[in-house]
Amino acid sequence: MTTTGIASLGLALPSRYLDVRDLAALRGVDPDKFTKGLGCHEIALLGEGEDVVTLAASAAERALARWGGSPKDLGLVAVGTETAQDMSRPLSAFVADAIGLRGAYRSYETKHACYGGTVALRQALEWKASGAARGKAALVIASDVALYAPKDPGEPTQGAGAVAFIVDDASVAEVDLESHAWAEPAFDFWRPVGESFPRVDGPLSLACYETATTECFRQLAGGRPLADVLEGFAALCFHVPFPKMVKKGVMKLGEAQGWDEGATSALFESKVMPTMEWNRRTGNSYTAALWTSVAKALAGAASGTRVAAFSYGSGFGSELLTLTAGPAAAAGAWVADVEGDLARRERIDADTYLAYRGA
Repeated sequence: MTTTGIASLGLALPSRYLDVRDLAALRGVDPDKFTKGLGCHEIALLGEGEDVVTLAASAAERALARWGGSPKDLGLVAVGTETAQDMSRPLSAFVADAIGLRGAYRSYETKHACYGGTVALRQALEWKASGAARGKAALVIASDVALYAPKDPGEPTQGAGAVAFIVDDASVAEVDLESHAWAEPAFDFWRPVGESFPRVDGPLSLACYETATTECFRQLAGGRPLADVLEGFAALCFHVPFPKMVKKGVMKLGEAQGWDEGATSALFESKVMPTMEWNRRTGNSYTAALWTSVAKALAGAASGTRVAAFSYGSGFGSELLTLTAGPAAAAGAWVADVEGDLARRERIDADTYLAYRGA
């Protein structure tokens, strides 16, 4: 029986970056505050002619190019983002324009802060499982550009990127239809209509993230010892606002489970930290952040390897998914997307950054 999941992956990163140490010097801050305190290394920044649409389209084209099907085999195109281009027209329409898609398919945009890409993926999976797809595949994209007001505490966590999936047969990874969700209404991170930059309640955002982590993994355990359950996973991927926030979430999870602090730290170092290697080079890419981590974890994974994916979006909603690597994961063809984009990037200096931000 053919299983449903991720048949192809594509990633895209913008063409410029700023080292957070240069930002620290610009802002008169000890660089350790950004590199060690937050765990950030580089900020991915848009180049000339780049925006959330070009990132999404590039990731989509790469996923489509290494897939065995063609655009006419698509029955659904969904884009998760919080970098909307229009209050009515969906980002999926902008992307379809860019890559020449048209025809008999469903097209829409999903929004729930950083959780929006996961929502789109879940809907595509459930659409396939329901039989409504009638043999068609889905193109799902998570694409975002994260910018904060100059001198905002979130400035060193900025970033951008896109991840695209073809949802069809599970050649890259099967995604379990059973998942574990938790949501509570909160104003931890939000951007009112008409405002250019988000508002953040940092302490509340961290508390919400920790609660969501604890509750979703509690459901995964299902009454069994969580430590035993997690032994079956090679990697634990998280939404990455910045790496230190992920560590705090994991440490809170360990505290809730009554684990020794050393054991929790060891779990983080072995199963979480390696998945964030690309995130450290891109900064926070909102909806794409978790899936950048998942793409890293799946690259080179043997068939049957299990990966957990914890998605979080402010407001707040969260969901824990489980994936099993398929036969195409070992080749990790999408690694070329990331390595190529990173190799071609231009490092900008502080003066160029100030001009870029108009400040």
